[in-house]
Amino acid sequence: MNVHDNYFVLFGLPKAFHLNKDVLASRYRELQRQYHPDRFAHHPEEQLKAVQWSSRLNTAYEALNTPVNRASYLLELVDHPISLNTSIADTDFLMSQLELREQLDEAETSEQLVSLGLEVEEWLESLAREFVIDYEEEDWLEAKDTVRKMHFMSNFLRDIRRCEDKLEDDYDDDDLDN
Repeated sequence: MNVHDNYFVLFGLPKAFHLNKDVLASRYRELQRQYHPDRFAHHPEEQLKAVQWSSRLNTAYEALNTPVNRASYLLELVDHPISLNTSIADTDFLMSQLELREQLDEAETSEQLVSLGLEVEEWLESLAREFVIDYEEEDWLEAKDTVRKMHFMSNFLRDIRRCEDKLEDDYDDDDLDN
C-alpha cells in the first residue's frame, strides 16, 4: 500500500476513530492549496497530476470528516468493509427506528423536529462509543453491524434536517404571503 493510500497518513493523523476535526480541516486546506490545479496552469502534465491529487484529497477528507464515514473507512483498512445492502438483524433497533420515523411523520413544529434531532444525535453518539469498543475488541461482525446502524441513523438525521428546512421555507413563504 502506498503511504498516501492511507487517508490518516495522508493527513498526518493517528489511525483512530476519534480525531481532531480542526486539525483535519487545516491539513486538508493546506494540502489543497499545495496541490491546487491553478498553481500548475502553465504545466499541463503537472496540472493533470494536481487535479488527480485534489480529487484524492477530497475523497480522503470525506472519508474522515464524519464519524460514520470514518468508521466505515477504518473497517476497510482492516479488510472488513461493510455492505449497506446487508440488513440490520437487531429487531429492537428496527422497532425503535419505526417509532422515530412515526415521530418524524407526525412532527408539525420546529421544536418537535429539534427534539427528535437531538434524540438521533444521542443515538449516534452511543453508536460511536459502541463502534470504538467493537473495533478495539476486533469484533468485526458487531463493528460492521454498528456502522450499518450509524449509516441508518445519519440518513435519518439528514431526513430530519430536510423537514426542518422545509418547515422553515414554508414559514418564510407564509410570512411573504402576509
